[in-house]
Amino acid sequence: MITLRRLASAEWGPLYRTVRDALAARRWRAIPLTLAAICLTSLAQYTQNQSWGYQFVQNLGSVRADDPLWLGLLRTPLSLFVPALDLPVWGALAQILLVFGIAEICLGRWRTLAVAYGATLAGTLYARVGVALGPDHPLGLPASDARVVDTGPSAAVVGLAVFVCWRYRAYVTGALVIAVMVVEVLVKDNLAGREHLAAIAAVLVVCAAVAVRERRAAAQVSESPGG
Repeated sequence: MITLRRLASAEWGPLYRTVRDALAARRWRAIPLTLAAICLTSLAQYTQNQSWGYQFVQNLGSVRADDPLWLGLLRTPLSLFVPALDLPVWGALAQILLVFGIAEICLGRWRTLAVAYGATLAGTLYARVGVALGPDHPLGLPASDARVVDTGPSAAVVGLAVFVCWRYRAYVTGALVIAVMVVEVLVKDNLAGREHLAAIAAVLVVCAAVAVRERRAAAQVSESPGG
């Protein structure tokens, strides 16, 4: 029991303390971006379920691989907050509250936005590449996936989870997130699962780049006359 407690403390201790202290000091004011994202997602869900609002939301935030690239890039930021129609909205809201909230506290507002958008964009661009490669390629997708509506926060959530785990050295948790996404593709190979893996791959590249930059900066400091 003591060993498990120590392992849990080593894995989640710094992350837990950061979140706990921020919420204790500022409460809901610690996550304004997350609350705004929840409100925007709820509004998009309500609007797209109205007869007068469905096409409006589609025009603003619906992304398909067969759309012109400029249009897909224009719609991608808002697509993050448009819940998939075939999934319960409470799942998207819970993901945003938990993962976006933790990321906003641990990474800051703008870095959270950057990672979330980068992960979503990686998934969106992969869909185009996958369709171009075709179903016979290991990384390819069937042509029918070009018409699949690509919305929702899941790619951003997965990317943020991996980045936060890396930043706070919760490596076991991060590896578990990646493993679950791999199993998802093995069990049900679809566009969403492939996009999750593309988002993870993009975030891992960012993690590696940040680690190299920080290592070089530390080396320069140690080599300087005053280091």
